[in-house]
Amino acid sequence: MSELEELGDPAAEPLSRSTRVLEAVHRARNRLLSLQTPLGWWRGELQTNVTMDAEDLLLRQFLGIRDEQVTTESARWIRSQQREDGTWATFHGGPGDLSTTAEAYTALKLAGDPADARHMRQARQFVLDSGGLERSRVFTRIWLALFGEWSWNRLPVLPPEMVLLPSWCPLNIHDWSCWARQTVVPLTVVSATRPCRDLGVSVRELRSGSPAPQAERLPSWVGAFHHLDRVLHAYERLPAKPLRRLSLRKAEQWILDRQEADGSWGGIQPPWVYSVLALHLLGYSPHHQVLQRALSGLEGFVIRERGDQGWVRRLEACQSPVWDTALALTALLDTGTPPDAPEVLRAVDWLLSQEVRKSGDWTVRRPGLRPSGWAFEFANDTYPDIDDTAEVVLALRRVRHPDPSEVAQAIHRASRWVQGMQCIDGGWAAFDADNTRTLCEKLPFCDFGAVIDPPSADVTAHVLEMLAMLGDTGSAQVRQAVRWLLEHQEPAGSWFGRWGANHVYGIGAVVPALVAAGLPTSHEALRAAVRWLGEHQNPDGGWGEDLRSYRDPDWIGRGESTASQTAWALLALLATGERGQPLLRGVDWLVATQRADGSWDEPQFTGTGFPGDFYINYHLYRLVFPISALARFLEANDAQQP
Repeated sequence: MSELEELGDPAAEPLSRSTRVLEAVHRARNRLLSLQTPLGWWRGELQTNVTMDAEDLLLRQFLGIRDEQVTTESARWIRSQQREDGTWATFHGGPGDLSTTAEAYTALKLAGDPADARHMRQARQFVLDSGGLERSRVFTRIWLALFGEWSWNRLPVLPPEMVLLPSWCPLNIHDWSCWARQTVVPLTVVSATRPCRDLGVSVRELRSGSPAPQAERLPSWVGAFHHLDRVLHAYERLPAKPLRRLSLRKAEQWILDRQEADGSWGGIQPPWVYSVLALHLLGYSPHHQVLQRALSGLEGFVIRERGDQGWVRRLEACQSPVWDTALALTALLDTGTPPDAPEVLRAVDWLLSQEVRKSGDWTVRRPGLRPSGWAFEFANDTYPDIDDTAEVVLALRRVRHPDPSEVAQAIHRASRWVQGMQCIDGGWAAFDADNTRTLCEKLPFCDFGAVIDPPSADVTAHVLEMLAMLGDTGSAQVRQAVRWLLEHQEPAGSWFGRWGANHVYGIGAVVPALVAAGLPTSHEALRAAVRWLGEHQNPDGGWGEDLRSYRDPDWIGRGESTASQTAWALLALLATGERGQPLLRGVDWLVATQRADGSWDEPQFTGTGFPGDFYINYHLYRLVFPISALARFLEANDAQQP
């Protein structure tokens, strides 16, 4: 009998399931409250892979500001993440990744690791066995080209003239997702200037000598763009380019206009570092106030910890205080915390202060819409997030604030903005409306990450749940959203999870939303989802889904049980009124695996940045979602009592 089954006297009778769950919720709630900051917000670490740290060292080398302490501490972290086979993966437990391994090897060689050291030999052999640098992604080869370790002539051209294209023209910058456009614009400057700085070491031993992949032939779009790329390479060799100076000036201003208050661009690593590179290549020294703000802001994304070998330094790709605070507030309220408790009101006041009240790039597609919403990060007024906004509103509608009109007005502004961002097909995307032109996906440059922002099931579901909770269940928008979700259900009964892993996340978001919108729990779509969860429950009672499911269908619904994914499954089952063994076994798994400090172990990555390419371990997911699931289980049990 585990310590979670008994309290106090070891001879006592086993506690009932409800009592054990209540104790688990109490411990988890205390843990969550201990993580709240005095200003009211929560923020768990957003853990990714070592490309963040490798590219940080390469950026500092390029700018001439790399120092020994940063190098030593970053190298320790990179080494600590190497797998036994000598590779680096993009997520915990995942397979070795060619580009990640190549970048980590380059950073470690820059840090002074000898090429004949065992861990370096292993990494090098994996890169060569995987096709060498010739098969690495474009981003990896761009970093190497900055130091003459790869030829700019062997990279796709990104001409800065593309920033001059009007919004109605195909391949204009607003055809790209917000995260891609913020990266592509500075990269056009880098591509046009073609710099070459001293790396101090060489990694040419990572080349396999294999020929470049065969380009597709006409008349396919991919083949057409490969042909266009050859034309652009010829254009780059011209001595005079009539629009080059104008396009570089416009790109420069575009970048400057989008720097956030914390020095970032969009609060995420890729556009941040490439914007620094672009401005530096346009003449901004590292001591210029714009780059000083940018580099100082990056330090706020650094995590330093003492490890076995000394201090280690790692860089977050992003930070998620708004998202974390909204989810934490919902979890607290689910536990029965009074809606006017001091800890609740601190969170509410902080969230109200973070509302975005100025227009951003989204106005290109929705020019008449009044601004509102919440971003994911501390500072990102250009790109409020529809998903975050829905979750914030869902939390705010449950609180009892001393100034109820302030909360009501924020909810009204935000819900109107979200409604105005609905896509023409009835769904919602993360940042833009109708960002669905797939032409830019065919460009030779686009071999990594999602570059457009189409509607997704999880975002649409969160918005639908928000509208339903606001009482808007009979509107045409709600009917369209319900139809969209039903049409996008997978044949087996699940939904694809764009921003979380993967089909378990999709079901965990969609099922509660459809029920909230009035779909009867007897509806076949909901019954199919319940069956899917039953069929994919692990023998231990939990649920898990490996991130390989984004590329390999055999992994769909399969993986080690995790606290967050088990909670998502339980939230869906609870919403449909299920009370059978799958629900009870899932609840028991969460209770039995809770740590003494109230949280759960979860080294697995269950968040998604780019499906198939970039993944995230949200350190607060392992706490907030189990709290909500267990607390709602108790509420459902109470409701059944006579």
